[in-house]
Order: sequence, then C-alpha cells, then structure tokens
Amino acid sequence: QVQLVESGGGLVQAGGSLRLTCAASGSLSAINAMGWYRQAPGKQRELVARFVPGLSPYYADSVKGRFTISRGNAKNTVYLQMNSLKPEDTAVYYCNYGGPNLGSWGQGTQVTVSS
Repeated sequence: QVQLVESGGGLVQAGGSLRLTCAASGSLSAINAMGWYRQAPGKQRELVARFVPGLSPYYADSVKGRFTISRGNAKNTVYLQMNSLKPEDTAVYYCNYGGPNLGSWGQGTQVTVSS
C-alpha cells in the first residue's frame, strides 16, 4: 500500500503560481505511475498531468504550457508546478499512484485562483 500526502495549495490571484508537492511512502515501486488529478466544484475529477514512461509527460489540454509535473530530488516526491493560473484552475488537486480506479489517492489540497 502507498500513502500520499499533498501540500502547497492556497489562494492566489490570476496569473500567479503555485507548486504542489506529493510525498509518497509505503510500497511505491514505480514513480512513473504517479500523476495529478483535480476536481472543481460540481465537476468530475479529471487527469491534469501524469508521467508516461519513455515519453514526455501527459498534460490535459487546459493546462499545457502552464503546468509541469516533475520528480523531486527527495525519494518518492512529485511536484506540480502551476504557472499563469486562471480562475478555472480552482479545484481540489489530488496526487494519484497506480491509476484512478485501482490506485491510491492523497487527501487533496485546495487551490483557489481569484480574479
């Protein structure tokens, strides 16, 4: 089993930046199985970014060019750098390991972008 803890969310103005951190512990065997999802109020949870082994990371069209997923120097740490934030980026952001159906989830961290 894997335990995931997100941090770094908060309230920012449009155009600002945030860096989310996912710290993983437990039986994590493949860092490339990790990704970031988000769920906005009244909407379904959606994939934001994930690692794709052997290829460049995947990004949702809505965040391409603004968000970057990366591996931290610390073991089992993943970041989501979010730049040029928009009000529509407001959501709870979740770290995931192993996919949305069979994988593990963190508790989520709230990101609110004001205009």
